[in-house]
Amino acid sequence: MKAIPPSESLIEYPSDFPIKVMGPTHNDFAPTIVLVVQKHDQDFHEGKMEVRPSAQGNYTGLTCVVRAVSREQLDALYSELSAHPMVKIVM
Repeated sequence: MKAIPPSESLIEYPSDFPIKVMGPTHNDFAPTIVLVVQKHDQDFHEGKMEVRPSAQGNYTGLTCVVRAVSREQLDALYSELSAHPMVKIVM
């Protein structure tokens, strides 16, 4: 992927950046996602995550606020989350 010059980026680095993750409701879903996110942001913890069940409780939505330091970091995090078997959607 071609690097985007900072002058053309829509995100200023470093900054707090929300990532939404959704998957089937499971006791291990949120703790598993915390571990994945921590690989890319060592300062991330449960307190930086909002948990919301779906209306019928079949799915859980997480909003994880990460400290984004580069486009490469965010791309790697999105790729790992999207490939995880517990994850249905990453936004």
